[in-house]
Amino acid sequence: QGKQKKARKYAVMKRMISLRDHRLNEKDRAKVPVKKKADPSAIKEREVPQHPSCLFFQYNTQLGPPYHILVDTNFINFSIKAKLDLVQSMMDCLYAKCIPCITDCVMGEIEKLGQKYRVALRIAKDPRFERLPCMHKGTYADDCLVQRVTQHKCYIVATVDKELKRRIRKIPGVPIICISRHRYNIERMPDDYGAPRF
Repeated sequence: QGKQKKARKYAVMKRMISLRDHRLNEKDRAKVPVKKKADPSAIKEREVPQHPSCLFFQYNTQLGPPYHILVDTNFINFSIKAKLDLVQSMMDCLYAKCIPCITDCVMGEIEKLGQKYRVALRIAKDPRFERLPCMHKGTYADDCLVQRVTQHKCYIVATVDKELKRRIRKIPGVPIICISRHRYNIERMPDDYGAPRF
């Protein structure tokens, strides 16, 4: 006759002695935290988000020609599909000089897409495009663009991505350029107080 196998007990934890146990020496015991009473005469500090001085309600006073336009990866791809010249179409849309800006993240995304998107990569490396360096880790362009327009309100975002558009609409004073009916259209920010539009 062989040995009978014992069934293993699952989720059995090794019992540890508490740091407040009476069997421990005084020096090994956990110290009971002493709560400090709040000083009523002390100045109370609280974090208040700083609103940019360039905004007049929803109207952004920092936007003006030449417009700096942050271009997303899919915007370049859709422009190629719609057979639109990026810089010329932007100027036709805004009736002013436009400087397309491309971040390192967007450039990294286009490079990752591979050989199929070599035309988009060649357009992105155009000398008319201004290259913006990224200091953060990773190459997720959506977070990078949202962070950039939150810090600096001087950009217009060019994108076709619905999720990115939804995130940018929550940031006041940042217009969006999108493609519809084979041309560029600008989505203006809501302003019901009658401030001039750019």
